[in-house]
Amino acid sequence: MRFVFLKKPLAKNILSTLAVVIFGFILLNLTFLFDFLFQSSIIGFIKLFTPVDLMGNFHWFPPVMHILFMIVIGLISWFVFKSKLGALYKAIFMTVPLAVVFVTMGMFLGQWPTVVYSIGGLLFIGILFYFFAPRNLGFITTL
Repeated sequence: MRFVFLKKPLAKNILSTLAVVIFGFILLNLTFLFDFLFQSSIIGFIKLFTPVDLMGNFHWFPPVMHILFMIVIGLISWFVFKSKLGALYKAIFMTVPLAVVFVTMGMFLGQWPTVVYSIGGLLFIGILFYFFAPRNLGFITTL
């Protein structure tokens, strides 16, 4: 009976928020390590067949690598969000696809900060609308 305060909604919400922040940060670090391993393995595989410096000679190659990684994270996210994990675990994991999308958007549109902030803000507002809008609207489907 020492942890009676955990049954209160306010304490539960604060602890859930802390869990999302702490474990989300850990997942972000693991995600960018995974990005390094993903890109290094693709470059290593291609170097088995050709000695060409892919990053220096082909200016289209680094953006393609980032888009491929974003697609991989999107596929993993789809499976996670379709699974029967609890809402807290899904909220913790949601930091990963959001960070990947926002970082990729910043990399591609970095010369135009106004565009990055505008698109990022619209994406953020769209996600908030999706989660907090009434479910009786016809065009909103559940994950």
